[in-house]
Amino acid sequence: MDAPKAIDHQIGGMKNDALRFGLHGVKSDIVGSHPLESAYQSASTRQEEMKRKVLTSTFGSAFPLKMELDRKIISRFHRPSGAIPSSMLGLEAMTGALEDFGFEDYLNDPRDSETFRPADMHHGMEVHLGLSKGPVCPSFM
Repeated sequence: MDAPKAIDHQIGGMKNDALRFGLHGVKSDIVGSHPLESAYQSASTRQEEMKRKVLTSTFGSAFPLKMELDRKIISRFHRPSGAIPSSMLGLEAMTGALEDFGFEDYLNDPRDSETFRPADMHHGMEVHLGLSKGPVCPSFM
């Protein structure tokens, strides 16, 4: 008989692996997200549903399905590891996120760090293909 290759990390129904799942906090169980954050998420989901209904009534039921398929395909493409990060420009253009600017667009860019070392493209591709071991980019050590 073959032994199971995966080790179950749940003990008593609780995820106890702090490195994989983060530290468990009681506050996050009691207090939910910020009220504005939950209102923003619910409004965006309602807006997305309304947009889907308008597209269905205007162009037919296959058009929103095709757009969802295109969104899934575009979200899978990434640039190879190297000096230029993947920007997911096609996905941002398709979802309309190009018009949204937030503080995360400007703050904490890892390329502005003093400890940033540019990635070696050859080593990154070797790690991606399984020919070499280690992190893809040495700046993530």
